[in-house]
Amino acid sequence: MLRITGGRVYDPANGVDGVVKDICVADGRVVADVQRARTIDATGLLVFPGGVDVHTHVAGGALNFARGLVPENQRAARKFLRSPDRRAGLGGMTPTTFATGYLYAGMGWTTVNEAAVPILSAKHTHEELHDTPIVDKSSLLLMANNEIVLDLLEAGEAERARHVVAWLIWAAKVYGVKAVNPGGVAAWKWGKNAGTLHEPIQGYSRVTPAKIIAELAQIVDDLALPHPLHLHANHLGIPGNFETTIETMQVIDGRRAHLAHLQFHAYGGDDWGNMRSQAAAVAEEFNKRRNLTTDAGAILFGDAVTITADGPWQHLLYQLTGRKWGNLDVENETGCGIVPYVYKDRSLVNAVQWAVGLELLLLIDDPWRVFLTTDHPNGGAFWRYPEIIRMLMDVEFRKTQIAALPEAARSRMTLPEITRQYTLSEIAIITSAGPARALGMPQKGHLGVGADADIAIYPEKPDDGVLFSYPRYVLKAGDVVVEEGDVRAVNDGREFIVRPAYDETIEEYLRPLFQKVYTMSFENYPVELERVRNAEIRS
Repeated sequence: MLRITGGRVYDPANGVDGVVKDICVADGRVVADVQRARTIDATGLLVFPGGVDVHTHVAGGALNFARGLVPENQRAARKFLRSPDRRAGLGGMTPTTFATGYLYAGMGWTTVNEAAVPILSAKHTHEELHDTPIVDKSSLLLMANNEIVLDLLEAGEAERARHVVAWLIWAAKVYGVKAVNPGGVAAWKWGKNAGTLHEPIQGYSRVTPAKIIAELAQIVDDLALPHPLHLHANHLGIPGNFETTIETMQVIDGRRAHLAHLQFHAYGGDDWGNMRSQAAAVAEEFNKRRNLTTDAGAILFGDAVTITADGPWQHLLYQLTGRKWGNLDVENETGCGIVPYVYKDRSLVNAVQWAVGLELLLLIDDPWRVFLTTDHPNGGAFWRYPEIIRMLMDVEFRKTQIAALPEAARSRMTLPEITRQYTLSEIAIITSAGPARALGMPQKGHLGVGADADIAIYPEKPDDGVLFSYPRYVLKAGDVVVEEGDVRAVNDGREFIVRPAYDETIEEYLRPLFQKVYTMSFENYPVELERVRNAEIRS
């Protein structure tokens, strides 16, 4: 049992805005009161619910591929010394599994959502998630280019497609559905990409990106999954793609959806030479549509590694940069591309990208629907989140950063005109309460009675002047896992999965298909439940 006393508590889900009050913990949960408990004196400190990362890439085959492709990114990384409770490891752009857990917890984040899992590599992904300590985990199944599902949509068999999607979710033991460049990755296997949203993709006469988006969003709603369709929209990273983004919002048409890394989808212009921000237009359309949530996918200047199932985009990025490039084809399900990248403040394109991420966070009017991410490691490492928070909270500091950019870049953005500053409560929303609500995790993101005792306690006036860099204490499930900036204890986090209802006779349809089109047998395809350690199942 434990009592946190004297701290200023920020718990926006329960209407608590900087109130000095006690938070009591017992049996891993927040409780109304405790007797004869250990006390943490949080006087002069800020008490927040543990951070929730709604979109990150921390486990699976793509991350291993990236670590091998760019080992040089680990050279200057923070090292973790071995102790009785910790393993040795490295941070960097793509930290090893256990270092990922240490780094997230060391920043005050206690729950992460791995945003891209092919079923064919799901067993290995779950092993890596289990090897990521302290934080709780969930993961999303790549689905928008699954050829079995696309074939059913082509045949007009939406009902059977729903049962197949539900079966695949349980087979992979995941939490929700991710759609990446709908139709474009399937077309990439023919050396093509998706064109307009309403143009049939290669190999089909009726299946268009718009149809895939609408049908998958409807299936997710029909299955009543806790998290809506998680959508990486078409035409990522391309000048002029804001029009596709706005059209995508219209295609969703009232269904639930989460638009991933919106920064990469809010560009104007028709070429790299005249690329400019269209964050204002995207934010204006988004603000009208209460059925949508999003995460920023903000970039930070410096090293990054781009990892995505969007293979055609990665090939284009390789052609633009001449950097290393890796490409994977995941049989009938999806693909993967990896290109290391450096965002440069003297680059007009990169400067616009940097501004767009901040603009979206500042122009979207409801902080409950826009969340802090860098699409780790695509826009920058997750452990750099405090840098973004500082720019959101301090308009004068933000102005100094803008002033350092090339004049030609400043004329292509609206950021210099924006004076909004985030409050501490709004930071608690975009880093914890909002993403927890969007993920459908009612026990996360708040400090009310019954909540998971995942708590971050930060200095109100840190020595380095950067809030949220080093929490004084972090509690995970009621245990003090970080104290004075160091990992003091390690526990195993849970993994959240869903079991949607489906007609079990759907296996009679799937079994012969596997014999025909997969290299893996049907019996070996699903993930056994015992592989998911500390699983918490939702139906």
